[in-house]
Amino acid sequence: MSTKAPEGAKEVEDFYGVYLLYCTNPKYKGRTYIGYTVDPNRRISQHNRGTHAGGAWKTSNKGPWEMVLIIHGFPNDISALRFEWAWQHPKHSRRLNGLPPKKSREKSFDFCLRLLASMLNLGPWHKLPLTVRWLKPEYQVEFPLDLQPPLHMPIVHGPVKSKKVGQKKGKKNCKKSEEVQHIPEETESDLLCNICFSDVTVSQRVVCLYPKCAAVSHILCLGMEFTRGTEDILPIKGECPTCGGEEIWGNVVRKKRGCYEELEESEATNGSDDE
Repeated sequence: MSTKAPEGAKEVEDFYGVYLLYCTNPKYKGRTYIGYTVDPNRRISQHNRGTHAGGAWKTSNKGPWEMVLIIHGFPNDISALRFEWAWQHPKHSRRLNGLPPKKSREKSFDFCLRLLASMLNLGPWHKLPLTVRWLKPEYQVEFPLDLQPPLHMPIVHGPVKSKKVGQKKGKKNCKKSEEVQHIPEETESDLLCNICFSDVTVSQRVVCLYPKCAAVSHILCLGMEFTRGTEDILPIKGECPTCGGEEIWGNVVRKKRGCYEELEESEATNGSDDE
């Protein structure tokens, strides 16, 4: 089975995802599996090829499996692995053990989605810049009206492929990237924060997600601006003080870490997501 991404797959940088598998084997049909990956296309291939190829023993020799849904946008592997563990072990999770358990006639797939709907609305996950992606739209189930994902979490459709931060297409872009990396920090000292109007160094700054704006701020100043007038301790989203464009805090941080270097103006609102 090929590990290549399907044609037209959405590229996502700095990818950490937690996925849901659905078994289509008539003997085991309806069984599910929850896992973590940084490369969904390679991972589904491993599951379907068996343990000798790196697949999990719980899925080995029970395929074929479909990766129907993946949640991505976690800031790091630890955050994603904690989400995976809680989704796999709701009875042992202090955040989920108060939720109604699986009903006797409830299908495993439906129970997993019921848990997911609650998890996306519980701390700390409800503040993360997550994306709910249906890789196989034919399996999509609508979330309950009272458990819709937070407004900053888009529900999108279609295949996805992971991309390393800073990975470029073509030698020209690679050379340009190398040149940027070697700019001394002191040459950037004439940049001013658009909030406090003090000098901003490279290590302190974050840049607006909108390419036509590209305003810079101190990360602390922008964080305080996003939480001003709210009860939030950590910023979730806000507006750029210069252009007024809405930004999700997690995507601002991802841009600081090197993501979205090829972001187009039309993509900025969703932080490079496709829908």
